[in-house]
Amino acid sequence: MFDVIGRRRWFYAFSLLITIPGLIFILLTPLSGGTAGLKFSIDYTGGTQWEIRFQDATVTADRIKAVLAQQGLGDSTVTATKDGFFDIRTKPIGLPPAAPKPTPAPTIAPSASASGSPGASASPGASASAAASPAASPAPTASPSAGASASPAASPSTAAGSSTAASPSPSPIVTGSGSTLPTTGKIGELAAALQKQLGPIADQRRLTTVGPVVSADLIGQALILILAGSIGILLWITVRFRDVRFGFAALLAMLHDVVVVVGIFAVLGTLFGVEIDALFVTAMLTVIGFSVHDTIVVFDRIRENRARHAGEPFDRIVNHSVLQTFGRSINTSLTVILTLLALLLFGGSAIRFFVLALLLGITSGTYSSIFNASPILVTWHEWDASRKARAAGRPVRRPA
Repeated sequence: MFDVIGRRRWFYAFSLLITIPGLIFILLTPLSGGTAGLKFSIDYTGGTQWEIRFQDATVTADRIKAVLAQQGLGDSTVTATKDGFFDIRTKPIGLPPAAPKPTPAPTIAPSASASGSPGASASPGASASAAASPAASPAPTASPSAGASASPAASPSTAAGSSTAASPSPSPIVTGSGSTLPTTGKIGELAAALQKQLGPIADQRRLTTVGPVVSADLIGQALILILAGSIGILLWITVRFRDVRFGFAALLAMLHDVVVVVGIFAVLGTLFGVEIDALFVTAMLTVIGFSVHDTIVVFDRIRENRARHAGEPFDRIVNHSVLQTFGRSINTSLTVILTLLALLLFGGSAIRFFVLALLLGITSGTYSSIFNASPILVTWHEWDASRKARAAGRPVRRPA
């Protein structure tokens, strides 16, 4: 019979081996100012993300970066995707402003005199228009339309009462997918500069701007979700098994899984620029739930065996329980892992890193449920028993 509990120090050492490098890279995130460690998407840092594809297939990311540098956006990043799009990420430059609603021009009665309307008499355009009109009277009177009088270049028909026509806005450019390219504001200037130097933009897949206030709210919400979930799990397991040691053992195993996944993404962010987005938080919450779910199965068998084999050493009871649930844990995890592998290979780039986080977390969760949670419970139980024995003056039983 394989002695899992007797070899728990080896499993502790292996867990340290895979978590310490990740912790180092996680700590590099604040120490390096973001140049190493975790890379956060614009969901958490704020910025503008623009995904476009040019008609000219020879356009490269370096040429796009050169145009961005000319527009004062030299610190932007440009990444080419496999489907021919370019993912452009810059500081927040804003989206095109919404077109203002037209406001009707105020009208003034034709009989209004210059003294009765100070605004009309003070306007040089009003007097110029009145002098140019054949029907103007010698006394300076306001023209029938204040909007027309306010314009020095108003035509006679305008002076007669018709409103001034607004200057036409740039014609919208519709891409192949039906999205409209921006034509106004800073982003419109950037689109014009790119098309002038690199050719027409064939398609636009995404244009998003996230401000720093929104990103700070998202970070706060993500931390609250993870903290609330962890506290809820600790309380429920403690109440369910009537022993706080079960709750903390499950929480430590869950923390192991979180560090493994976040640490690996910190390494990937440093070496390959992999970013953490809102989907990553969803994956972590799923991993937390799966890890604790598998741990509870083992703990429930431990509770049953303690009642059946009263008087047997606690470490032997836990070892029997782990071996009895070993096959179920592996089979359950394999069905999920195989599905995630298929999604990772054929699911597309949009969910690739989301699936990768799930795959790493569920693999680590299966390991920690078997080789970390139960051994931690035994270690804590033996330490507690030794402390009570020393307090009572009895000999301390050493683990085998």
